[in-house]
Amino acid sequence: MAVKFGPEYVRAIAPYQGGKPIAEVAREFGLKESDIVKLASNENPLGMPQSARDAMQRAVADIGRYPDSNGFELKAAITRKHNVPEDWITLGNGSNDILELAAHAFVQPGQSVVFSEYAFLVYALATQAAGARAIVVPSRQYGHDLQAMAAAVADDTRLIYIANPNNPTGTFAPAAELEAFLRKVPEHVVVVLDEAYTDYLPAELRYDAIAWVAKYPNLLVSRTLSKAYGLAGLRIGYAIAQPGITDLLNRIRQPFNVNSLAQAAAVAALADSEFLARSASVNAAGYQALTKAFDEMKLPYLSSFGNFVMVQVGDDDAAGARVNLALLKRGVIARPLANYGLSKWLRVTIGLPEENAAFLHALKTILG
Repeated sequence: MAVKFGPEYVRAIAPYQGGKPIAEVAREFGLKESDIVKLASNENPLGMPQSARDAMQRAVADIGRYPDSNGFELKAAITRKHNVPEDWITLGNGSNDILELAAHAFVQPGQSVVFSEYAFLVYALATQAAGARAIVVPSRQYGHDLQAMAAAVADDTRLIYIANPNNPTGTFAPAAELEAFLRKVPEHVVVVLDEAYTDYLPAELRYDAIAWVAKYPNLLVSRTLSKAYGLAGLRIGYAIAQPGITDLLNRIRQPFNVNSLAQAAAVAALADSEFLARSASVNAAGYQALTKAFDEMKLPYLSSFGNFVMVQVGDDDAAGARVNLALLKRGVIARPLANYGLSKWLRVTIGLPEENAAFLHALKTILG
């Protein structure tokens, strides 16, 4: 009998599967990379801002040195943006790093973590990797049922994950509901508010979660520069919380988890308000184009507050996989959602006008 290494809870983890890379689809289906449209991973279709590209190129000259482990310049940029003390900040190799650090810092094996049905898959993976028990709360109209989540907190619960807006469904919890939830959570339970898509919210829905950190010592707000800021390939995110939380995160954080190029690009991107506004504008226009077409095609979809839309492409449980494969053969990469229990649906990232048009043309051809 073969030796089994590691604990059972690690062996039970199904590794996270990202959206298919363009090169892989080109090889698999004999297509030209230049003809392929990728709308699978919620990347910014504008790419990275020129300001960040220039900063990164300047930083290349010093690439033979280790990066600043404490991220002094980047933390200073985050402090300027959010008006928080430097010791409230933890840097991450993408916000995914922050989500995993939280599970390892605050949860012991056997304790529980609360998150919603149809929430980001990494919450479940981080819980499993910590040897913890998942309390998965049924969704309310594909979004977070915050009252039910508060009621689900057990004596051994140490961590709660909330995504707002939520990925992959795009749903949004209003500020009043979120703060009412925070007031109910026991003070020894850390709440991770994952705001990866907050920069796409319209002005009337914006709220200041960073200000809540001063009121709630158990709140951790997670942000990323992979979406609206266009730096997905550099892997840069950060957390804002009171020092009682950040001190523990930084004790287990890898010492050079954010590389030099990422730090330099992030400092520039955080100051580039013009690029951020253009990202939001392109996204809003693309959302209107996609949802108008879905209405015309009579396809159910969820109202989304991120940079993607979840659309139902059939009535049978094989619909998502079937339509996804047909799209791939036509050079369009979307995201099937069977691993979320949403096998009738696809998630499509909002792209440039020509990318959205290519997706819609292929979808209409496939669905007849």
